[in-house]
Amino acid sequence: MIRYALATLVLALPLSGEATAQADPYRWCADYAYGGLSGAKNCYFLTLEQCRATVSGVGGTCVPNPFYTGPVNEWQQPVRPRRR
Repeated sequence: MIRYALATLVLALPLSGEATAQADPYRWCADYAYGGLSGAKNCYFLTLEQCRATVSGVGGTCVPNPFYTGPVNEWQQPVRPRRR
């Protein structure tokens, strides 16, 4: 009985490895503000255009996702001084 438990444990260990972390792909949030108050947020938009199309009929604004961990676009990267 103990042999089977140990064999199962040894075989299951490689399968229980840590999952790799992935970046949050959703860069934009729709903020459905009402009367100057912050409203509900929907942070499932890959592009600004998707977000704007969603809020165009119901009102609200598109804001950057504060939890976005994906890559930064080229135009947002800091400019590094050139070495001479």
